[in-house]
Amino acid sequence: MEFKKIIEEKSAASWEKYIPNLSIDCVVFGFHDASLKVLVTRLKDKNVWALPGGYVLKEENLKEAANRILYQRTGAENIYLQQFKVFSNMNRSSGVFEDFPDGLWNKQRFLSVGFNALVDFHDVNLVMDNISDACEWLSIDELPEFMMDHREIFDKGLETLRRQLNHKPIGYNLLPEKFTMPELQKLYEVILGKKLNRGNFYRKMLRYDILEKLDESRKGGAHKAPDLYKFEVEKYQLALTNGFNEGW
Repeated sequence: MEFKKIIEEKSAASWEKYIPNLSIDCVVFGFHDASLKVLVTRLKDKNVWALPGGYVLKEENLKEAANRILYQRTGAENIYLQQFKVFSNMNRSSGVFEDFPDGLWNKQRFLSVGFNALVDFHDVNLVMDNISDACEWLSIDELPEFMMDHREIFDKGLETLRRQLNHKPIGYNLLPEKFTMPELQKLYEVILGKKLNRGNFYRKMLRYDILEKLDESRKGGAHKAPDLYKFEVEKYQLALTNGFNEGW
């Protein structure tokens, strides 16, 4: 079924079950092959890309809605979510729905709440809905043209993630359970967009006291196998709450 017909058929039901004029857009970050990736979808018949998003049921709070939207798209549960901004410019929906009748649910003015989501790339099973013809992970350095203000939402989400690195730990939701220090450093570097001194990084991460060194190493390389670490969950959660006194 074509995009226009699907949207028109959904409109009446949307007025009944969702809170009017309120939407959610999620910047979903994953880390894979030493690259920071973001989850994007492409609208059917439109050839424009979007961040995963949706609407808030009348009996939901915002975080419940964001979790539901992302579970439907990724199959992942217990996702780390951070609300970072409300996007409220006039005519946010112009362009994509300009050829639709004014009474269409999607054509109304929506205030969109932006959420950052951090997920383990390997825990995600991408699901494509009936208004999309693609759902993919793309590198943050190779993003396509976005619809509406989704590029602005992505930019603000990435800026928020980078700023968070100055006072919060990052990695528990993006890395596998066991990882090497070089892998953790690479994650910080791709988020920050700059190289970090190896010695300084190692000392700072160990001083944070959120890592447990394991009695095993990563096998298979030509050089000395690097030690494996994992996060100490209780200390990590405490650091999320209390923050750090120094940044990058």
